[in-house]
Amino acid sequence: MSPQDTLPERAIHWFEIPVDDLDRAQRCYEAVLGRPMRRESMGPQIELAVFAYEPGAATGGCLMRSPGLRPNADGTRVYLNAEPSLNAAVGRAERAGLRVLVPRVDLPGDMGAFAVIVDSEGNTVGLHAMA
Repeated sequence: MSPQDTLPERAIHWFEIPVDDLDRAQRCYEAVLGRPMRRESMGPQIELAVFAYEPGAATGGCLMRSPGLRPNADGTRVYLNAEPSLNAAVGRAERAGLRVLVPRVDLPGDMGAFAVIVDSEGNTVGLHAMA
């Protein structure tokens, strides 16, 4: 059995949300999620703000400022973990001046709930929580 066989299956291994202003976007996401992000760079032109995650146990992702990427409301949508409270995360988004595009939607059964916001850069991003 290889080490790969012990990793949990995930449809997504990493995601990048394009931004024009990394400082503004990082403040936005830290305010909404209530968690700090870690700054990194990949050479002189690419800067990242990495979401908190546990490598190997959770999907990682970042905000990315890069000459080849532009924010877009019509692109791929990711759903970020808004645990422990979707309502609290949506409230923080509203207080940060963000637009709530889709208010809380309760999913059937034990699938939790989601909402969709427009971030400080113009991307649409989902928030999801089980509770």
